[in-house]
Amino acid sequence: MAPLGAVTACHCTQCRKITGHHSAAVPVAWQALTVTGDITWFESSEAARRGFCGRCGSYLIWEEHDGLAYLSAGAIDGDTGMRMDGHIFYADKGDYYHVGEMLPCFAAGRSGPEVAP
Repeated sequence: MAPLGAVTACHCTQCRKITGHHSAAVPVAWQALTVTGDITWFESSEAARRGFCGRCGSYLIWEEHDGLAYLSAGAIDGDTGMRMDGHIFYADKGDYYHVGEMLPCFAAGRSGPEVAP
């Protein structure tokens, strides 16, 4: 796969509904991407569709038919070297969180050690 760019968090209502929170995705040109396995597509609007793993159902790809695949950052195995560059549709976010809150971060479950945010 080609080097990955910056991750963008999307807080739009559609992303919140599909993920249960917000999505975090990185754009990759289709020609630079190799997909193994089956993708099940859902036409989420006239302008875009979402791709899910045909085996486990994980949300993998958002496509706007612009030559790019917007990969779910959390679905990529291993270290990526990516960084988040911003948030879109933040006005639509859930009322239970705010970006930049200084909240405790745990390495694993809440009973484990805290780590620096």
